[in-house]
Amino acid sequence: MRAMMGGSRCCPEHKERVVELFCNMCKMCICTICPLLGTHQGHTVRLIEEAAQNMKNLTSRCLKQLDQKKNHILGNIQHIELAAADLKAHTLASIESLTVKFAELRLLLDEEEKLSKKFMEDKTKLALWAYDSHIESCREHISNIDNFSSRTRCIEHQTDAITLIKEYVFAEEEMLRHMSPADQIHPVPVTFGHIENYFNSFTEAIKISVKEPLGKRLKNSIFSSPSVASHLKPGSLVEIKSYADRSLFLKDGRCPTLNPDTMHSRLRLSDDLLTVYCAWFGRFNSGEPQRFDKLLQVMSRDCFYSGSHYWEVDLSQAGQGWWIGITYPSIKRKGDSEYSRLGWNIGSWCIKRYEHEHWAFHKGERTPLHLDITPERVGVFLDYESGVLSFYDVTSGMKMLHTFRCKFTESVYPALRLWGGSITMHRLN
Repeated sequence: MRAMMGGSRCCPEHKERVVELFCNMCKMCICTICPLLGTHQGHTVRLIEEAAQNMKNLTSRCLKQLDQKKNHILGNIQHIELAAADLKAHTLASIESLTVKFAELRLLLDEEEKLSKKFMEDKTKLALWAYDSHIESCREHISNIDNFSSRTRCIEHQTDAITLIKEYVFAEEEMLRHMSPADQIHPVPVTFGHIENYFNSFTEAIKISVKEPLGKRLKNSIFSSPSVASHLKPGSLVEIKSYADRSLFLKDGRCPTLNPDTMHSRLRLSDDLLTVYCAWFGRFNSGEPQRFDKLLQVMSRDCFYSGSHYWEVDLSQAGQGWWIGITYPSIKRKGDSEYSRLGWNIGSWCIKRYEHEHWAFHKGERTPLHLDITPERVGVFLDYESGVLSFYDVTSGMKMLHTFRCKFTESVYPALRLWGGSITMHRLN
């Protein structure tokens, strides 16, 4: 074998002979005498050229199988990478779906709180009206007693006996009636213990439900296991749509009007202050402190510093570029630096369209929005205390576009930026 590997042409046993054969058993090149008289008697041998060709064929087969094995492993890597990408997309979609569910839950709880308080206030008003009626009746009774007491006292002080008798006989029946004991009135107590008990039970049920760690609660749930969807094709996991119930948001509906004192001099407003559109020439003094002088932006006159609010923006005529969002009043109005741009600073949030791309912007950080079609009307939901700002595609059944989570520290104003066309604050029915 060493002779073969070393490339020697001489037989290792018969030094003077040239190797011409290959011993299959000993795996070495030998001369023609070795199988006859040497140590390789009885061994299977073949010509060197034949053995070399066979080994070459085996080597080619090995290389082919190695290539196939490598490609198979590369395919495994691609499948794993695809599964990882699908998992990330699935996670983002699931988080958005949860955001919608919890937003709806908060809205439902807010509505339940309003209804409960109204129920208590209505019951209280009804009871107080009844109490006032009883008090008024008692006061009228006292007035009647005082009047009759004055008449009775006159009879008592009458000096003429015949006159006294006549007046007494005339008033005797009424006197007996007034001498009967007064009714004892006990106001029926109005309590809200049943409401408190109901919501105590409701709250306790929720507390008991969430008291146990989430991981333990999900442990026995088949929906928490990725293996449930293992039979689906790659990409199936991301087929999750986040839709909300628009009627829940309309309870907090607003229709912000735009502030002409803030808009760029090339912008124009409709008479109702709901539509803004671009003009060729400016007509305002851009030096006014509230006015944007470089960017085609405008803020609303309405500001929100607490509570939940929802409004809709019509973008059907907005052209190829638009920005919609909210901003602190501290946004810079002069220049076109990041301190003035909607979504490019710490005090403003927006979603943006430019040509066929859609993004969410805050602090200059952008998140791509993967949309099949451009929304024609966008709903904006703000929950100030919870720090939630969500955007929905109204024309596609309230599909969530993006949600920002933050802690607001100033009052916020709805704000718009145009590239062309017009944008309208939609009137909510």
